[in-house]
Amino acid sequence: MSDTHSHDVGPGETAMYPDLAGKVAVVTGGSRGIGAATATALAANGVAVVVVGRDEAALAGVIAAIGEQGGRSIKVAADCTRADELEGVLSATREHFGSADIVAPFAGGNGMPVPTEGESPEHWREILDTDLTSTFLTVRAFLPDMIERERGSIVTISSAAGRQAARSAAAYAAAKAGVVAFTRHLAGEFAGRGIRANCIAPSAIENDRMRTWMTDEQRQELGASFPLRRLGQPADVAAAALYLASDASSWVTGVTIDVAGGKVMI
Repeated sequence: MSDTHSHDVGPGETAMYPDLAGKVAVVTGGSRGIGAATATALAANGVAVVVVGRDEAALAGVIAAIGEQGGRSIKVAADCTRADELEGVLSATREHFGSADIVAPFAGGNGMPVPTEGESPEHWREILDTDLTSTFLTVRAFLPDMIERERGSIVTISSAAGRQAARSAAAYAAAKAGVVAFTRHLAGEFAGRGIRANCIAPSAIENDRMRTWMTDEQRQELGASFPLRRLGQPADVAAAALYLASDASSWVTGVTIDVAGGKVMI
């Protein structure tokens, strides 16, 4: 068996998968947090990355960071709940880099708790659009190219809330469980066409939003509640995404990896 990746990777370091070099990836939700970390890690592996989000200034920061490390990327501002805007992302990808080999629809993540008895139909639909429909629309835009070339890796993002009961909104839990089911369906439908589809389900990932909502002490207490005794970091999720995007996982499809510090054990 060939050595497809680096074995000597310490905490905070990016694993290297030589087979990724020269490939093209699209990462939505790429302006910050998990998406930005994944885009940066892919670029460090020689992948040309299309970084998609709604915050142009934040996207510019990600692109600048990738450029500083010698990577190739472009930014595309788009709302991933709109099919027409994703067609623009597809066009930009083809124009700058060619067809996408890797699609990571990571946009979404609005899991703030809402009591179900107080949930409005409008908010319910908004969360399903943001966290489930956006995933479908992104895959829908890029799937035809993958089918034509008979290869590709799709890496979706769910949540621990979609894997077991949690304190998030019911709409968020339903949307993220839907992402798991959608990914499994894709894996079964397109395995014979050389396309793999896998999912990552993170739990508490320390990001700007969490740092706004919680004090340092609250975050420390939350981290201590996990079996692995710390909060997750965007790099933890990016590491799983790299593996699933690479040939190191060439015989893996239809799975959900719980990057959850031991919180989810099923």
